[in-house]
Amino acid sequence: MSNNFIIEPETSTPDPAYFLKLTKARMPFGKYKNRRLIDLPENYLIWLARKGYPQGLLGVMLKDVYEIKLN
Repeated sequence: MSNNFIIEPETSTPDPAYFLKLTKARMPFGKYKNRRLIDLPENYLIWLARKGYPQGLLGVMLKDVYEIKLN
């Protein structure tokens, strides 16, 4: 399970290690620097979804946090 997906496409099962990593990840820059991604305000996550996510793992994690809070 190394593709950084919450749910592995071939098994459709959650990756507990990724969830743990997601809960500990912090915003590395900007107004919310050092805040845990899961604690980012909903309006900021909506803004990011409209503007576009950063490249790499941070972008994937921010998108996942948005999806979790949305649902």
